[in-house]
Amino acid sequence: MMTTEEKVARRRRAIEGHPLGPGSHTEHEGKTMTGAQAIIASLEAEGVDTIFGYPGGQAIKIYDALYDSKKIRHILARHEQGATHMADGYARATGKVGVVLVTSGPGATNTVTGIATAYMDSVPLVIITGQVTRGVIGTDAFQESDIVGITMPIVKHSFLLQSTDDLTRTFREAFYIASTGRPGPVLIDIPSDLSGAEMVFHYPDTVSIASYRPTYKGNAKQVKQAAALIAEARRPLIMAGGGIVSSHACPELTGLAERMNIPVVTTLMGKGAMRCSNPLNLGPVGMHGSKYANMAVTECDLLVAVGARFSDRVTGKVDEFAPHAKVIHIDIDPAEIGKIIQPTVPIVGDAKSVLAALNERLDKMGTTPACDEWTAEVFSWRDRWPFYTADFADYPDKIAPEVVLSKLSDKLDPEASIVTTEVGQHQMWAHQNIHREHARTFISSGGLGTMGFGFPAAIGAKIGCPEDQVVCVAGDGSFQMNSQEMATAKINGVNVKVLIIDNRALGMVHQWQHLFYHDRFSFTELADNPDFVKLADAYGWRATRITRPEEVDAALDEMLASDEPYLLDVRIPAEQTVYPMVAPGAPIDDIIGALDVTLGGVRVTEKGFGEKGRPRVKPSHEGVDES
Repeated sequence: MMTTEEKVARRRRAIEGHPLGPGSHTEHEGKTMTGAQAIIASLEAEGVDTIFGYPGGQAIKIYDALYDSKKIRHILARHEQGATHMADGYARATGKVGVVLVTSGPGATNTVTGIATAYMDSVPLVIITGQVTRGVIGTDAFQESDIVGITMPIVKHSFLLQSTDDLTRTFREAFYIASTGRPGPVLIDIPSDLSGAEMVFHYPDTVSIASYRPTYKGNAKQVKQAAALIAEARRPLIMAGGGIVSSHACPELTGLAERMNIPVVTTLMGKGAMRCSNPLNLGPVGMHGSKYANMAVTECDLLVAVGARFSDRVTGKVDEFAPHAKVIHIDIDPAEIGKIIQPTVPIVGDAKSVLAALNERLDKMGTTPACDEWTAEVFSWRDRWPFYTADFADYPDKIAPEVVLSKLSDKLDPEASIVTTEVGQHQMWAHQNIHREHARTFISSGGLGTMGFGFPAAIGAKIGCPEDQVVCVAGDGSFQMNSQEMATAKINGVNVKVLIIDNRALGMVHQWQHLFYHDRFSFTELADNPDFVKLADAYGWRATRITRPEEVDAALDEMLASDEPYLLDVRIPAEQTVYPMVAPGAPIDDIIGALDVTLGGVRVTEKGFGEKGRPRVKPSHEGVDES
């Protein structure tokens, strides 16, 4: 059994990333081989150890060459979308580039949702699609689709291979583009006749793309201006996004926050960028963020946004977001600077590099914290408006999802566990109640909000980090999007756990229909769900169902102790609502459903919620304000 120190060291290696550049390829250099063999040799040169995919006619030559590889493990998914999400989860958990291999036509088009998911969340993928032969492209040949054209808006770059002369250079560039700058998916479409053509293998050691030069080092003048703003601020706040995770900038973020005693709020993608146990970490911000985190944004006089793109789920009503604050925006993608919020000081650059430069500048200035009073005030808000308290229950005789996920959080080893989520109410409950101490240990679809993502992503994460306990928190609706991948997990011995928060409804839309559409539940009720325990048994999984609060602890212990894939079906009331919440289009300090311990732990509404033009909120139990 690993010691805690060994777990910490292993986790550090995982989050610090992997060196870019090809590995040893001398065994293939100069050899004559087919294009298909050169594809596999190129992947081996890039250090690829796992591919997720599904074979077909136009990819058959590539699969035949893969048969002989001793270095690459192939995971056969049950659907190409599942394969793409697996590669995505693998990439998020390990920091490596995830690789997908599928055939043409429907095989390629089935990856589209997975590609868009990775694109929105800046995840490095290389997607290899078989294509019909060059001679029939454009003739509507059997299983032909213009996958390059279809995916153009959702990839960082794409290639349609035209000659074996370009094959190895294309692969070298694809991996470089996917993993550098702002990471993202890159697609390589390969006509099947090229897979069978002969060529001599030469893999380039370097990459030179004149039109692609990511900026890593921040402008020195802008760094100096930013440091001056931080030094003079009295109510500063840091907003940490997914760019912190991508650039492995967690130590620099924590260093800045602790040096200047600045509270930190996190986006969904930024969860784990700072230890949840660090008192300066206020956690989730935005639509389902805490009241205290949202108030901190509203009341701060300086907002330092790092690797965050000001998503609408974070900002709420844009013209009332951080109304008193000057803004420093740090992002490696220049297209994000000023797109939503106009910054006072924009800095284009890598988060790790820019934060290091900021820390160095503040050190040279001899700056000391000037915001202790502000930080103490924010901490008092946290004490007053917690997400949840042990003595509160919306439905006292039913299982509370907040309790289940808090208990799960307590039972997981923070040094050796990964949590993935599907999308919906359960996702927000997990975001609020599961604490993470490291980056890359909370994996969720943020930008696209893809139902069906979390379960296959958990399989990919477990394959990438086999020594970690991996748990997918799912909803009963989301899980059915890709439940067929239970076969993939079982057959490949991937010991993942699935905890279904089962309310027999499409929970988040159901909640909106309750709050904003007068309980007109139009096609969001799932009363005819399958028996998930029997479904799990059919796939050879262990499973159980719980319906009472007193069953929670034992069920979680049994699930986590299992040495096989395990499904836990947790029944909750369909009426259970994720609070706190900011209504769509409202400012983020206009919060409903926050618990207030000074009023005895009741949920409260804010700012005349329920007035003309605003939705009415029904109470969950006696003592709740009803507007």
